[in-house]
Amino acid sequence: MKTSPKLALLAAEFNTPLIEAMLRAALDEAERAGASVVCTVRVPGCYEVPLAAKRLVARDDVNALIVLGYIERGETLHGLVMGHVVHGALMDISLARDKPVGLGIIGPGATPEQAELRKDGYARAAVRAALAALG
Repeated sequence: MKTSPKLALLAAEFNTPLIEAMLRAALDEAERAGASVVCTVRVPGCYEVPLAAKRLVARDDVNALIVLGYIERGETLHGLVMGHVVHGALMDISLARDKPVGLGIIGPGATPEQAELRKDGYARAAVRAALAALG
């Protein structure tokens, strides 16, 4: 009998109402796929994601990680720089531990309106991508 995949959810809490909706969608998608969520960790924002991600994928009870967040469009390039750093770090973590990281970060550069339209789809796609990468 095949065991169900064990997922960890990591949510950057910037814009809490948006992230709560994304968490609900990710949990629903995991349940539909027959995966179990072994833990949910929250960090203040996307910049804090890589360290928490590194710790979560090191756990023996985690087969894949789902990262949810939002990097909004600002008046400077701060979000763009942060997005590159965070995305690159997550890819490095995934490859180093040979565990999928489903990327459900909206942005960088998304407006609040764009984020609202994408919240459900991004969260669900991140779960499906991580599960597909498990094979």
